[in-house]
Amino acid sequence: MNHPTAQPAPSTVRRVAFLGLGVMGYPMAGHLAKAGLDVTVYNRTASKAQQWVAEYGGRAAATPREAADGADLVLACVGNDDDLRSVTLGENGAFAGMARNTAFVDHTTASANVARELAEVAGQKDLHFIDAPVSGGQSGAQNGKLTIMCGGEPAVFEQASPVLAHYAAAVTLVGAVGAGQLAKMVNQICIAGVVQGLSEAINFGQLAGLDMPLVLEVIGKGAAASWQMDNRGKTMIDGKFDYGFAVDWMRKDLGFCLDEAKRNGASLPVTALVDQFYADVQALGGNRFDTSSLIWRLRALKPAR
Repeated sequence: MNHPTAQPAPSTVRRVAFLGLGVMGYPMAGHLAKAGLDVTVYNRTASKAQQWVAEYGGRAAATPREAADGADLVLACVGNDDDLRSVTLGENGAFAGMARNTAFVDHTTASANVARELAEVAGQKDLHFIDAPVSGGQSGAQNGKLTIMCGGEPAVFEQASPVLAHYAAAVTLVGAVGAGQLAKMVNQICIAGVVQGLSEAINFGQLAGLDMPLVLEVIGKGAAASWQMDNRGKTMIDGKFDYGFAVDWMRKDLGFCLDEAKRNGASLPVTALVDQFYADVQALGGNRFDTSSLIWRLRALKPAR
């Protein structure tokens, strides 16, 4: 893969483009504007971009290419591999508008393959590419506390990381292009297993007649403690599932994990099973419920006694 040699980082990145203003991208771009950067945004639904400009200032562009024109750094957070290709490639894609030696930072949770593919195309155009998926959900984006896992060239990462820090608690280079997406897959595999275990534990405790808020308070001080227990345990007990990352998105992510496992030979039996449990949640109408809705599946599909 041919990459241009990264030049020394500028003292300050001033002009940035942000492509994709969904539940994550909207507040992420907002943090950049609040930090005093000159932000141009693009969104497939133009009215959302206009809404963002009314709230934060800056400028809305009609195409990714227009947004990227003159930017010191281009960032994106869109839906999937195809969405990412649509905002980067072609006559109106961002790559066509970017100046030589500038970097494209992708926050989409996508496949490692598309990261490598787009890095190859970027290198042929004397551009740089960093895959930088995020963890922390909508609340992390809103509060500027995301964890960002990056894959790319160290010198390019050094250029981009101060900008990413405006909406992140941690920004880490974990390897070459594609490594960020692979690290995010590791993250999602961990979450899938933990949420299923927590769902089974809470459901078990409720059926046993325990005071589950009290039980979680007690065991949360020991080895069973987790972010999921601290932040989703109470809402799972209450049957509330509108707090975070949607089941549809989790299935997309677990699909990437399972596809990559076929390539690298990893065994993911628990992940494959939990993916099917999320398919059950979808079949029951819980597509937009957050990932903690695995407990709802246990309640809805209670075996006959």
